[in-house]
Amino acid sequence: MKKLSIVIPCYNEEKNIEEILNKVISVKLEDIEKEIIVIDDCSKDNSRKILESNKNKIQKILYHKQNMGKGAALRTGFENATGDYIIIQDADLEYNPTEYEKLLQPLINNECDVVYGSRFKNKSYDKGYFANRLANKVLTKISNIFTHYELTDMETCYKVFKSEIIKKIDLRENRFGFEPEITAKLAKAKAKLIEVSIEYNPRSKNEGKKIGIKDGIRAIYCILKYR
Repeated sequence: MKKLSIVIPCYNEEKNIEEILNKVISVKLEDIEKEIIVIDDCSKDNSRKILESNKNKIQKILYHKQNMGKGAALRTGFENATGDYIIIQDADLEYNPTEYEKLLQPLINNECDVVYGSRFKNKSYDKGYFANRLANKVLTKISNIFTHYELTDMETCYKVFKSEIIKKIDLRENRFGFEPEITAKLAKAKAKLIEVSIEYNPRSKNEGKKIGIKDGIRAIYCILKYR
């Protein structure tokens, strides 16, 4: 039986972490085993306490001794993943785990090496914040110039990899620079990448969204650095 490793970076997500875990657990995948891996990136709230109380539901809980960023948490998760496929699942509730089967299908059919879930292929992203949508479109277009991919949503959380592909890539970025870095390095590795449409439920900074202007500037730097 094939296995899907679900890598969940978590930082100060006490309001959402238990609900997203229950959503991930409730997803039924035909002939695919799930491995849930949560990386707590030194949360300052009650996330760790909630994770401990739910540890019977989680295959692996890994704790960072200091806050290092999403990219660093993902590296920890990838290193500890044992699945045939690896998917990134944010700990917030913006992305719906019921999309897993749709995201996995092109990999199962050997149509590609990597699948990105595109918010721009679905009208649900129209209700998101204009500045975020515009920034994502601009960053994706700049990334496409150097990678020669024809992506609509480079910054999406939902990225699914064949395990042998992602484990060969040397990742360095600790924060949100991970997104352009991994896209550039997949292009260098000549990985075949396709997009599928996904639903999206955006949240605001008041609701806990962590990405900001500095991350956008860093993203441009990473596009140029890793091109």
